[in-house]
Amino acid sequence: MWNETYSQIRQELSPQEELLWSGQPGKGVVLKAGDFMMIPFSLMWGGFAIFWEVMVIRSSAPLFMQLWGIPFVLVGLYMIVGRFFVDAWQRERTVYGVTNERIIIISSFFNRKVKSLNLQTLPEITFDDKSDGSGTITFGAVDKLAWLNTTGFGRRRNQPASPSFEMLAEAKKVYEIIRAARRRTPMISPPL
Repeated sequence: MWNETYSQIRQELSPQEELLWSGQPGKGVVLKAGDFMMIPFSLMWGGFAIFWEVMVIRSSAPLFMQLWGIPFVLVGLYMIVGRFFVDAWQRERTVYGVTNERIIIISSFFNRKVKSLNLQTLPEITFDDKSDGSGTITFGAVDKLAWLNTTGFGRRRNQPASPSFEMLAEAKKVYEIIRAARRRTPMISPPL
């Protein structure tokens, strides 16, 4: 994994910049906190849309009515199963890096997007770990209601509003690397 992520992060490094760590979020289909609300809603939406569409087709309703329900069925199917695969696909195309100067997040969903955060100007860093050692590191204020955003429309499912390293296997280790890098980086004084 080091070689894959290193080659993507390397393109972003300045000549004096040193890469301290690189990695990716956990892979695969994952249930997250907000899913306990989204799953019942998606089943009701999708179930009703499919039921409605089947009843319209069976009743030989006009073609317009038969076509009308298709977008609702597609949205329902996306909410029931598709969003999990889109989330896994996005995480597979995301790379994280920590240098002696900044945090780098590269995502390649439809186009390549690079987010760069200066270590010394980060307002706060939140470390959220689990008993298995995995966890999330959030850079900036944590949105307490971010888990409600589970649809995958707009922001990624459960993604905090602030940039973050999601679902890291060794989150504590990465958190300590970031803390050490912040201590070594000289403070930037605000402009007068």
